[in-house]
Amino acid sequence: MPETPGSDLPDDPDRDDPDRDDDEPAVTPAKSEDSLPSPSERGDVLFRESGGSWSVVLIGPILIGAVVAVEASGPGQIHWPVLSIFFVVLTAFSAIQVYAARQHVSVELTETTLRQGVRTIALSEIETIHPENQGGDAQKWESAPALGELSGVPRRRKGVGLTLTSGALVQAWARDHQRFRQELTEAVLAVQMGLAPRGRRDDRGSGR
Repeated sequence: MPETPGSDLPDDPDRDDPDRDDDEPAVTPAKSEDSLPSPSERGDVLFRESGGSWSVVLIGPILIGAVVAVEASGPGQIHWPVLSIFFVVLTAFSAIQVYAARQHVSVELTETTLRQGVRTIALSEIETIHPENQGGDAQKWESAPALGELSGVPRRRKGVGLTLTSGALVQAWARDHQRFRQELTEAVLAVQMGLAPRGRRDDRGSGR
């Protein structure tokens, strides 16, 4: 019996699956870091939040200094061994907290990229920026996963709903979310219009 053309192809496990939803969009893998613009091509920094201030580390030394001052002004002796231990513990704990915040809760928006924590995406991956929820009903994007490596929007930050070109619904986030939303909207619009970063446009205009 002659073979039917294509009969030697491997079976498609989803072809005869009755539970398969043909309308379900395919999940597009996230772009790798190699596909991002190089640092020299990212343009100006439009918005930045460090995530934490190193001044917090001074709290420990200030507290220990106050205790030393109180003990020195009194009739008793200064308990240097105990105070030294507290100094090291408080300073180290504060430094670790600030370092973690600056790594995982920082935000940087350039003319071509958005970094949330340790994850960076190209603005060309953003298809839609959803408007801020001004009503009482929760919007679908408000329950979407957050960009970055955290499971949700960090505390004291507010999300901005995005639909990526892959079809994924996510939340960008920032403390100053209104300014962040404005800068992000303008930057994404410029990328969608095909405008080069300002620095490169200035170079072209000056003939360099």
